[in-house]
Amino acid sequence: MPRVLHIVDSLDYCGAVSQLLALSQGLIQQGYDVHVCTFQHHAPRSMEFAAADMPTVVVPRRWRLDPLADWQLARHVRRLKPDVVHTWNTVPGMFGPIAARYPLVAGYYRIDRCKPGWEWAIERRYAQRASRLVTNSEAVHGWCVQNGLPAERLAVISSGVVPERPSDVSREELLNKLALPQNARLIGVVGQLTPEKRVKDLIWAADLLRVLHDNLRVLIIGDGPLRAQLEEYARLASDLEHIRFLGAGDDVWRIMPHLDALWNGSENVGQSATILEAMAAGVPVVASDTPTNRELVIEGETGYLIPLGTRAGRAARARHTDRILSDVALAKRLAGAARNRFHERFNLEQFVRNHIALYEAR
Repeated sequence: MPRVLHIVDSLDYCGAVSQLLALSQGLIQQGYDVHVCTFQHHAPRSMEFAAADMPTVVVPRRWRLDPLADWQLARHVRRLKPDVVHTWNTVPGMFGPIAARYPLVAGYYRIDRCKPGWEWAIERRYAQRASRLVTNSEAVHGWCVQNGLPAERLAVISSGVVPERPSDVSREELLNKLALPQNARLIGVVGQLTPEKRVKDLIWAADLLRVLHDNLRVLIIGDGPLRAQLEEYARLASDLEHIRFLGAGDDVWRIMPHLDALWNGSENVGQSATILEAMAAGVPVVASDTPTNRELVIEGETGYLIPLGTRAGRAARARHTDRILSDVALAKRLAGAARNRFHERFNLEQFVRNHIALYEAR
């Protein structure tokens, strides 16, 4: 039974971890022995990995360069003796001893525009030791090559997520549970509440849109360092009746099918698993116009792409969402096209097969 060890910074609610979980579940079904190593205790999604029978080890990491953590990680890998080590957006400089002994697949899944030059120097050096490099985005591929990683060894494997299981509550039951009116129109915002998600822009757009749809309710699902600040902003710019902060949770699958639209306003340094989950559920997407989002959303066909962080962009978001809420036929067309694109381009089976081929070709 082939053994794969995945190494990831943390098991938070983010796109890379959703991809990791989906891939690991698919590998287990194909007979792989899957293990996970992370650097943070008490991560929000650790229970999901435990429920999937994936042994998970925590190697505490205090700093980006932490020789003690590197030594502990190398010792764990020696004990485990994996056939493949697959890293996910991890910190640089830690895999030299591992790559010397075990086939290493180094994953790059986000654009980190603040990464200093010394980190890139370490990345370029250790990339030469990796068996293969992999990403899920053409935009991230170009960014990596621009910073000196070898293009000929950097594979692009399109994202795949587990299609959300059907909600176990009806729309009426969900609205009752959230104490919302039965005629509420639901917009979802899913993700960590951090600056790059630009949730303020979405709150502003919601305040514009509720002039046309007083029954609008924006459900913000996620947590993070900006939550208190965003709640105060929502209280001043709109109100907490129209903007609901639901906190982080593992029940997005329960809410997603009942959304009238999903909003993504972030800078999207990596591909959004939430957009893929919305596409799979047949929910129209109104997303920021970024290189990674252009790989997922086809403008006017499966959703809409909005200029990032401008007044015109906020107005455009409100305008396009108004079209979705007002035109039932349009909403159904967008939802059907999005679902079809998901199954054709981002299905889980192809995602898993491509990774197995990558592992075996190392």
